[in-house]
Amino acid sequence: MTQRISQLSLDCRASLREVLEAIQRGACGIALVLGEGGKLLGVMTDGDVRRAVLAGAALSDCLEPYMVRAFTSVAPAASRSEVLDLMRARMFSQVPILDEAGKVVGLHLLREVIGAELRPNWAVVMAGGRGERLRPLTDALPKPMVRVAGRPILERIVLHLVGAGIRRVFLSVNYLAHVIEEHFGDGATYGCRIEYLRETEPLGTGGSLSLLPQRPGDPLLVLNGDLVTQFDVASMFAYHCHGGYAATVGLHEYVHEVPYAVVDVAGGRLTGISEKPTARWLTNAGIYVLDPALLERVPRNTVLGIPSLLDDCLERGEAVGAFFIEDDWLDVGRQQELRRARGEESKP
Repeated sequence: MTQRISQLSLDCRASLREVLEAIQRGACGIALVLGEGGKLLGVMTDGDVRRAVLAGAALSDCLEPYMVRAFTSVAPAASRSEVLDLMRARMFSQVPILDEAGKVVGLHLLREVIGAELRPNWAVVMAGGRGERLRPLTDALPKPMVRVAGRPILERIVLHLVGAGIRRVFLSVNYLAHVIEEHFGDGATYGCRIEYLRETEPLGTGGSLSLLPQRPGDPLLVLNGDLVTQFDVASMFAYHCHGGYAATVGLHEYVHEVPYAVVDVAGGRLTGISEKPTARWLTNAGIYVLDPALLERVPRNTVLGIPSLLDDCLERGEAVGAFFIEDDWLDVGRQQELRRARGEESKP
């Protein structure tokens, strides 16, 4: 058990005064009530103690009748983005980490989760697409606002960026832009500053970069707004900067299993047969880091795809990095992928 958890931990026979002492000692705003084997039985904050006292309890009284048994916890494998999502949704400042046996193995604090090293980098999320392949869902809803596990895809992206230390986010909008703007506002609710790049006509994945109010001073993260992903933002920036690249493109492995036996034929004769072979390709994941100087090559209000910008770099002999995304990644651009993201269809 870590020193922090030891300082916060109490037996269920402890007094309310001891709860306050543990909260002060641990400086985390919470006390953990543990049972046999370190299993978490309940939690208490100073607010819980105040409510108990106002209800007539004395500080010398046992804490057990007043502890919160219906607490929220996460597993050790929960990502920073998932934890931040939960904390913001439930207005929590602390979330215990429990193993399979219910034993406390750690504690997430909002100040630490959202207080990840602040990055000077900006992020631009392309959220202006119409989403024709997801109709009729997108007839009255922008594709990035389609919900996965109860939350819009775009909101998941914003929370992930905030959890990675990014505090200035631009949303490139066009189709049903008001739906997105009304949902996110200025971004204060999400712990960041959100600004909008308003396309009067669709400008492609790169054209709206010309609408940025100024040139950023640090590498710019650009990504599609229909991605369900937990990619490592910090690692991608580090890879880009260490390699000295003009641009870095995120890659994801696409795997396809042929559902039939594949045969090789030469001269009318069978020369080989493979039963349901698997083919693998590295594909563009729709996530990029761009050197600020590249923005000078984006013409104002002109349709431009970022792949074209990458081609231009290659033609000029400039190095373009290839960053492999090993974390969860899914492009929710078609009904099949959306069903998979919602857990309604298994991965092939």
